[in-house]
Parts: sequence; C-alpha cells; structure tokens
Amino acid sequence: MLPGVAERIDDTVLMVRYRNGDMAAFEKLYANHKGPLYRYFLRQGLDREIASDLFQEVWTKIIRARDRYEPTAKFTTFMYQLAHNCMVDHHRRQSRRPQHAASVAASHPDGLVADWADGPESRAQSMQILEQLRRALATLPFEQKEAFLLREEGGLGLREIASITQVNAETAKSRLRYAVVKLRKILDGESEFE
Repeated sequence: MLPGVAERIDDTVLMVRYRNGDMAAFEKLYANHKGPLYRYFLRQGLDREIASDLFQEVWTKIIRARDRYEPTAKFTTFMYQLAHNCMVDHHRRQSRRPQHAASVAASHPDGLVADWADGPESRAQSMQILEQLRRALATLPFEQKEAFLLREEGGLGLREIASITQVNAETAKSRLRYAVVKLRKILDGESEFE
C-alpha cells in the first residue's frame, strides 16, 4: 500500500476511534491536519484572525459531528467539505458587510509554510517566493483558487474536489487546470499580477 493511502486510511480509523471515545485519536488527527487546514484558509487570502476563526469553526464542527460520523469518504474529504462550507458562509457574511472587504485582502505570507530553512538567506528567498505565490493566488477566481488549494493543501483528487465544491469532475478538472496554467504564467514572469 502506498504511504499516502495508508495515512488517509489511518485518518478515517482515527476519526472512528475518536467517535468511540478515544481522545488520543483526535489529538493525532488534529496534529496531522492543523497545518494544511490553516494554510488552506490563509492561502484563500484571509488575514490571520479570520483564518484562525474559520480553522476553529471547522474543528468545532468535527467535534460536534463526532457521534454522527460515518466513514463514507476519506476524513480529509469530510474535513475540507466543512472548510469549504465555512468559506462559503464567510463570504456570504462578508457580502452583507462591505466595510470589512479591505481586511479580507490582508494576508501574512510568513504563515504559508510549515517549516523554514535554517539560514537568513534561505529565509529571505523563501519569503520572496511565498509573497509571489500569495500574490499569484490572489489573482485567481475563487473557484480556481479553491480547487488548487484543495489539491495542494488537502491532497485531494478530482472526484473529492468535485464533491466538496458541488460540481462535476470535468468542471473541477478544468478549474484546476486553469489555476495551474495561470499560476505558472505569473510565477514564470509571462503574465502580470492583476
């Protein structure tokens, strides 16, 4: 069995164990997914405070769903479905409060990676690359950015992305393809930031 597949199966088993009262299983799930889930929200262009709020909202929903959890899909699909729903709800709330729109655009690139290289030169180069990626992601339409982040941060496949975003697999594939092409052009300097 491939290592990535074993981890996903373990996550589902961990969630079932947590449902059955094993708190250590929840702690392991949280440790496995806290970084990618938080970065998923940051890379959506949210500031740290909003990203933290949505991050906590997802984990709260996981805790509340514990007794009802049935492993009909991978745990990551379940978790990112909740994250997607939280993002949609957040955008709906923001559309009702236009005065907060400027704060949504703020982002902190230092939160976009899990680990830093040791030297200051590597750190500076990483910061520059992360800033370029953050700016490139900000140019994508929401649907393309979300498909890209679900793939890159969540490690999800096209069917799972389609299920989470409630579109067919071809639409998910198209969104992902357009996102990758646009990001590649921007990062290669062939296209300007818009």
